Amino acid sequence: MEPLGATTVFLVICVSSLLFLSAWRKISGSGKLSPGPVAFPIIGNMLQLNMKNFAKYGPIFTIYLGSERVVVLYGHEIVKEALIGLGDKFSGRGSMPIFEKSAKGRGIIFSNGEQWKQLRRFALTNLRNFGMGKKSIEERIQEETCFLMERLRNTHGRPFDPTIFLTHALSNVICSIVFGDRFDYEDKKFVTLISLVQENGKLQHAPWTAVCSGLYSFFPTLMAYIPGPHQRIFENAQEFRRFVLERVKMHKESLDPNYPQDFINAFLVKLEQEQKNVQSEFNVESLARSTIELFVGGTGTTSITLKYGLLILLKYPEIEEKVHEEIDRMPYTDAVVHEIQRFIALVPLGVPRAVTREVHLKQYVIPKVSSQCVCEGIKN
Repeated sequence: MEPLGATTVFLVICVSSLLFLSAWRKISGSGKLSPGPVAFPIIGNMLQLNMKNFAKYGPIFTIYLGSERVVVLYGHEIVKEALIGLGDKFSGRGSMPIFEKSAKGRGIIFSNGEQWKQLRRFALTNLRNFGMGKKSIEERIQEETCFLMERLRNTHGRPFDPTIFLTHALSNVICSIVFGDRFDYEDKKFVTLISLVQENGKLQHAPWTAVCSGLYSFFPTLMAYIPGPHQRIFENAQEFRRFVLERVKMHKESLDPNYPQDFINAFLVKLEQEQKNVQSEFNVESLARSTIELFVGGTGTTSITLKYGLLILLKYPEIEEKVHEEIDRMPYTDAVVHEIQRFIALVPLGVPRAVTREVHLKQYVIPKVSSQCVCEGIKN
C-alpha cells in the first residue's frame, strides 16, 4: 500500500499544480499582475503570512490563500485611491465561507449586486427615519445614558470593568431602533444575546479559530464535519437567528402597516408591498440577517471605541480636560474620537472586497475573476 499511497500523493500534487498553472495563465493574459511570493500547490502562501515578507513588493501585491488569489492593498494612499477614486469597481464583496455559512447570501454586509443595493438603500433610508444621524436619536441615547449612569453609581467608587456596562447601554440604543424597545440589563434573553456576540468576537480573534477559519475557506465540506471553534461560532449564530425570528413573529402579530415603529416593522411592510415582485430581495431571511448585522455592527465597534477611549483619556488627563472644556462645541472632541479609533486600529482589515470588473491600479491590472478577493491594509 505504501507505493500506492506515494503515487496518490504525487498525482494530487501534479493535478493541483496543473490547476494552479491553468488559473495563473487565465488571469495573467489581461495585463501585468501585481507581484508576490511564489505560492505552493494546495496551500498557496499560507505559511508565509508575515508583512515583513511582503514589504519588498510595494503597496500592491498578490498572495494565494490555498487556491484563492488575493490582491492586498497596503497603505493609506493606495487604499484611498481604490475605495474612493475607484469605489464602484471595488464595490463587490470578497468570499468569506465561514461567514457565508451563517449569512446564506443574505443581508447587507456579505451580499452583492442588486440585493446589496436594495437592502442597503432600504436600511439607510429607514435608519434615518428612525433617528440615526438626526437630533431625535439623542433622546434615545440620553434615556439610555440615565440607566448607564445609575449603574455606574452603584459601583460606589470600586474598580470595575466597564466593558459590559457600555455594551449593554449601546446595545439597547440599537435595540430601540431595530426592535422598537430597550431591555432591562438583567433580562435573561438580552444577557444571552450579548454573551453570544461577545463569545463569537473572542472566538474569531483566537489563534486556533484563525487556523480553522482558514481551513474552512479552502475545505468547507470537510471542515463542516470536523469539531473546532468554528462550529461554536455557527451554533451561536443560529441561536441569535432564532431570537431574531422570534421577534419578527411577535412584530407580525402586532404590525400596523400605517405606523411602523422600528426597523423590523418597516421591513415587514416592505416585504408585504414586494410580494408580487419576482425581482425583490425582501424576504424573512434577509430581514433576519440584516437585523443581526445592524445589531452586531452597531454595538461592537462603538463599545470598543468607548472602552479604549476611557482607557486612553485616563492616561492623558490633559486631553480629557480639553474635551470637558469644549463640551458645547465638540470639534476637539470629534478629533479625539477619530484619533482613538486610529490608535486602536478598530477594524484593521475591513470586509474583503471583490472587483466588479477589470481594474487598472497604478501599473498593475486586477482582473475580474470569480475567486478574486481584495484585502485592505491601512497603516496607523
